[in-house]
Amino acid sequence: MVSEVIDNDFFMIGIKNLIKAFNKKTAVDIPSLSIDKSEIVGLVGNNGAGKTTTFRLMLDLLPADSGNVLINGVDVSKNETWKNYTGSFIDSNFLIDFFAPDEYFSFTGKVYGLDNNEIKERLATFEKFMNGEILNQKKYIRNFSSGNRQKIGIIAAMMIHPDVLILDEPFNFLDPSSQIEMKYLLQWLNAQFGTTIFISSHNLNYIHDVSSRILLLEKGIIIKDIMNKDLENISEIYNYFEK
Repeated sequence: MVSEVIDNDFFMIGIKNLIKAFNKKTAVDIPSLSIDKSEIVGLVGNNGAGKTTTFRLMLDLLPADSGNVLINGVDVSKNETWKNYTGSFIDSNFLIDFFAPDEYFSFTGKVYGLDNNEIKERLATFEKFMNGEILNQKKYIRNFSSGNRQKIGIIAAMMIHPDVLILDEPFNFLDPSSQIEMKYLLQWLNAQFGTTIFISSHNLNYIHDVSSRILLLEKGIIIKDIMNKDLENISEIYNYFEK
């Protein structure tokens, strides 16, 4: 029997021969990808490039046609221990709409073994991001704006201080001030806890600001894998979208 956990000293996320098709049309085809521990990797591509499908495969929300995804050496489709140290937010379907945000954060924290004091302390980190519009509002999550629902999901994913954080379009729906704060929170989480972060975004400026590495996805295929060290490298990405 093949072990479901693979010894891994170098990378936190690994993808091997990952393929997913819908109606015989390939949506994702990634032969090999590894993301090192504590890397911040940005995934960019036009609409329909396969970014969200890639993340859903990584989080075992979709079955792959072939291949596998490893998070910290664990095959996500065969063992659920990776969920203990992985935070994620893809869309509002991750939320529990009939909870108030306070209840949702308490529920999430307790799933990850946090007591009430720890939850309160960790939420204080996001006070500026919440802008006085999230806690103690006495209304259900379903009644919040799209931007604040996005914030609630992101905060719940971050407050557990995950080893791995996967966010799809975290800057989407946010006002300019919140986008800037989102950037700082990603950098803080990475610096403070060594969190490996994999995010997608249409906002190239913020991806450039936070990512140490940028992947360009086209029709489910990674066509560029660029270390984001200088403007010369990032210009490859801008040139692609200017075609």
